Amino acid sequence: MLRSVVVDGSPGSVAGLAAALAAALDGTGPAVRPVAVPGPDPAGELPEGAAVVVSTSGSTGEPKHVVLTAAALTASARATEDRLGGPGRWLLALPAEHVAGIQVVVRALLAGAPPQVQDVREGFRPDGFARATERLPHGDRRYTSLVPTQLLRLLDAGGAPLAALRGYAAVLVGGAALDPALRARALDAGVHVVTTYGMSETAGGCVYDGLPLDGVSVTLEDDGRIVLGGPTVAAGYLGDAAATAAAFGGGRFRTGDLGRLDDGRLTVLGRADDVVVTGGEKVAPAAVERVLAAQPGIADACVVGVPDEHWGAVVAAAVVLAPDGNLDDLRASLRAAVRTALGRAAVPRRWLAVDAVPLRGIGKPDRSAVARLLSATNSSEHTPPIR
Repeated sequence: MLRSVVVDGSPGSVAGLAAALAAALDGTGPAVRPVAVPGPDPAGELPEGAAVVVSTSGSTGEPKHVVLTAAALTASARATEDRLGGPGRWLLALPAEHVAGIQVVVRALLAGAPPQVQDVREGFRPDGFARATERLPHGDRRYTSLVPTQLLRLLDAGGAPLAALRGYAAVLVGGAALDPALRARALDAGVHVVTTYGMSETAGGCVYDGLPLDGVSVTLEDDGRIVLGGPTVAAGYLGDAAATAAAFGGGRFRTGDLGRLDDGRLTVLGRADDVVVTGGEKVAPAAVERVLAAQPGIADACVVGVPDEHWGAVVAAAVVLAPDGNLDDLRASLRAAVRTALGRAAVPRRWLAVDAVPLRGIGKPDRSAVARLLSATNSSEHTPPIR
């Protein structure tokens, strides 16, 4: 049996979800499907032990319904607790229908109390974060989970929001790649940031600061694709046996990401299907984004491939400029920085300044939307990639 629970960002709706999750975890209630908008439940037979179904559209827009067992959710929460140094009180500032938000609720319940909830019905507000933090019991260890955009807004706000952020024993940051410069800024400000990597299929983050949680395995296929294993892996996709067989097996999940392992520490290079093949050369957009975001005058960047009649595709960049920045003035230095770091093939041939990178989900760049914007711009440079 599957029960949908509507969560709208309010404390009341999260309290209802927390009660339903508690029953699902101890086996006294049905499996729970948190949703932002009411709708029909997906068809399919739930496996034994199923506690949560997370519905996610992913990058393709095709819905998938990830089945998480009580054992997987509990293993993830306990491993997180062990890695962070013990139980504590949690603040929920994320949408509760996403796996990161669900796991905040689960971790809080297993630590003995439901989470404190920031009301995000009108969006995330730094002052609301500070007020919600103040409602947490004083003297207890405090934890929260954010996406990079939220972290940036809290750092920019300063004052009470930043003071509240500093009071957390750990601030988990995931959902999208964390710019190294933003991470360094947070650490310099006294914020205990822990970067996380994972997805709905692994019950949320299972690799912290590049190192897998206890019991989690990280391996790479020959092409660099990341495979995650261990007790946090989902049971599969509800009602989709073919997709389950393609991605799951032997307690492991074959991700769509490419990575590199250095002495057991994982660096995520980006999505396998995001790789741009230009003039016969392969370029990882995430690597170009990291270089661009580290340059003076650039606040954010999203890199994609767009079709090109001569080279099949060219690398294209949408950049968010720092205040008073000018793309025409920066372009030469940006090209040089990418060329030096990654080679000539990685240099963007098409550029566009945007007010903000379009997002989907909870902080992930909407690469399809960025590609449409860049395909429509005439700001092209026809220097061929190196052969």
